[in-house]
Amino acid sequence: MPSVSPAPQATQEQRLQITGMTCASCVARVEKGLRKVPGVCDVSVNLATEQASITASPEVVAADLVAAVQKAGYEVAVQEINLGIQGMTCASCVARVEKALGKVPGVRSVSVNLATEQARVEANAGTSLEALRQAVRAAGYEVVALADSASGQAPPTRWPEWWPVALSAALSLPLVAQMIGLLFGQHWSLPGWVQWALATPVQFWLGGRFYRAGWKAVKAGTGNMDLLVALGTSAAYGLSVYLLFVPSGHAMQHLYFEASAVVITLVLLGKWLETRAKRETTAAIRALQALRPDTARVRRDGVDVEVALAAVQVGDLVVVRPGERIAVDGVIREGHSEVDESLITGESMPLGKGPAARVTGGSVNGDGLLLVETLAVGAETTLARIIRMVENAQAAKAPIQRLVDKVSAVFVPVVLVIALVTLLGWGFASGDWQQALLNAVAVLVIACPCALGLATPTAIMVGTGIAAHYGILIKDAEALEVAHAVRCVAFDKTGTLTAGHPELVALEPAAGSADDTLRLAASVQQGSEHPLARAVMRAAAAKHLALASASAVKALPGLGIEAQIDGATLSLGSGRLMQNLRIATTPLAASAARHEQAGHSVSWLARSIDGHGTLLGLLAFGDTLKPSAQAAIAQLQAQGVRTVMLTGDNPGSAKAVARALGIDEFKAEILPADKAQAVADLKADGTVVAMVGDGINDAPALAAADVGIAMSTGTDVAMHTAGVTLMRGDPMLVADTLDISRKTYRKIRHNLFWAFIYNVVGIPLAAFGLLNPVIAGAAMAFSSFSVVSNALLLRRWRPAGQRNQD
Repeated sequence: MPSVSPAPQATQEQRLQITGMTCASCVARVEKGLRKVPGVCDVSVNLATEQASITASPEVVAADLVAAVQKAGYEVAVQEINLGIQGMTCASCVARVEKALGKVPGVRSVSVNLATEQARVEANAGTSLEALRQAVRAAGYEVVALADSASGQAPPTRWPEWWPVALSAALSLPLVAQMIGLLFGQHWSLPGWVQWALATPVQFWLGGRFYRAGWKAVKAGTGNMDLLVALGTSAAYGLSVYLLFVPSGHAMQHLYFEASAVVITLVLLGKWLETRAKRETTAAIRALQALRPDTARVRRDGVDVEVALAAVQVGDLVVVRPGERIAVDGVIREGHSEVDESLITGESMPLGKGPAARVTGGSVNGDGLLLVETLAVGAETTLARIIRMVENAQAAKAPIQRLVDKVSAVFVPVVLVIALVTLLGWGFASGDWQQALLNAVAVLVIACPCALGLATPTAIMVGTGIAAHYGILIKDAEALEVAHAVRCVAFDKTGTLTAGHPELVALEPAAGSADDTLRLAASVQQGSEHPLARAVMRAAAAKHLALASASAVKALPGLGIEAQIDGATLSLGSGRLMQNLRIATTPLAASAARHEQAGHSVSWLARSIDGHGTLLGLLAFGDTLKPSAQAAIAQLQAQGVRTVMLTGDNPGSAKAVARALGIDEFKAEILPADKAQAVADLKADGTVVAMVGDGINDAPALAAADVGIAMSTGTDVAMHTAGVTLMRGDPMLVADTLDISRKTYRKIRHNLFWAFIYNVVGIPLAAFGLLNPVIAGAAMAFSSFSVVSNALLLRRWRPAGQRNQD
């Protein structure tokens, strides 16, 4: 007898929100404390997000992890636990698991995804994992290894997955043959006991899964798809047994063994096809996971040693040979090569890399030998964060799913009532209780809520997966759904529409020499990472200028920077800063106007002593537009989207960029806080607004927008705030993001339409006796398969650039 191997022991992922960490040593202390907990397999702590990601065996309880963090001197606020759930078959199962987990003390929120077969639980610190597992079991399901649930791979067996379908079909075929014969005028009829012998193993062995799952649902006081199938097929089977052993005294009555056996066969076929199709929806995750090498070649004490990837530490020198996949995130210390990052960023062309260039784990080295210093390992690598982001988006529920959840909560009880009314109505009205029972069976069989449960998550899984393949990382399902309605996109300028690598194109002193003015400007900006500061430092370095010592350096958000040099306060920044300091810029006003009209950014340098300010000079910076920026704006406008540019730059420079790109509207000299207000103003009339940025100063605006879109070439703060991250600094991906969102949302609506229409049309037909149970079973099986297959059509989506090339 074929048997299935037991499910592997579950390894669960937990996330803790930790408060009190202030530096890298805090991170190291927390990681060290958590690794001491028996059963913990892997730990990664992120200082920016204040989160710890922990992979642990099932016996590890949350209280032990919380105690370890507290022993290290910190506190845990909220933990996130992901569980793999086995045994769910329809939307009703999802509702039952969510209800069961929601009753566990300490649980704040629960989201269960039928397509990924995962539950995401947000709970108070110390919530017991065992309590969660017991709640799932009490609801009639099992907790399985999260990796197996996410991978879409079937558990290993000695037999192929399709054997139950094949065997059930082989046993059912002789029963169906007599029906087929009638179509050709043949009256084939098997003896009743032969029909019983063929149908019984299908009903109780191959169809035993429906009884087990249905009984668990009954014990939990609810219903699901399995209960409907079990009741319907049992009714047809029981009627046939009754007719077989209680003959009517005249010609043998028709038996209905074929109805029960064929329905079970068709349901098994539908579930098998559905499982195969669902596996395709996880292809993006499996492709990303396959990018991680198992080992790395580390140079230690001058010797290259191959070690497990988990053994690599930050600071290790990793040797990457030609053609190998880079194992870690790092910076090149020796060597030159072409690096293919296409599966991570979506960039089709390999990029030249040399010393000091950053490389990403999972990318492929070209024909050069590289020595890479490790900067990130484990869960903090770019690839791990991408996988985590895609998994989170696929596991989350879109807002439209709430409607489905409400319908599913009452669906099975309503169907049972309809079936009972059908039985009684036909029985009393016609007196033909056999036909009444068959009509009730047809109602039970066709009313499967599988398609309802799969309609939304499958489309989201495929949409987020294909988007990630082309460098668009969607953090959550809500961002994906909302983006389809975006009618206005606001852009930051520097680093988003421009290359973000400005150069000092002019320096005009108001007093003293140009070199002295440049020396003072560079002295003020020592240590600053602002693009304009780097441009000044490059210009000073080219002239080998000796910089002065600066103290009390202070960044002035949206205005500039100031520092104490030689007993005076030097201020470098925008015209607004000069206004605040009451320093006249009149002597160089004409020059400034000329540069602004040319599209250059203008900064002013001034010195203040005892409250008296003096203008020292003007610095003009030029930045090149990104090659795809103009096409991106045109693409958005072709989609009916209004484009707005928000920048802290001067009006002249902003106007020149807006005119060159064809942007509909721009707002200049905006402070970071004002950007958020500008976004709020754009939303005031109900317009759905997306904000695109890359810097720390863009974070408030990204948070204020309906959809925040961050460039991965920018800061981590921007990426954490945004709902979408673009793995390339390519503005064309903004239009592509809106496009994939619209196509995904359209698929969701199509799927929900078909899922509802099957039941809206099928249930009345069955209730009025116009639908044979066998036909009802085929329609039910096809509904789930068609919904998943329709979602898979999203895999044909391509970004606009590639469609144009094709």
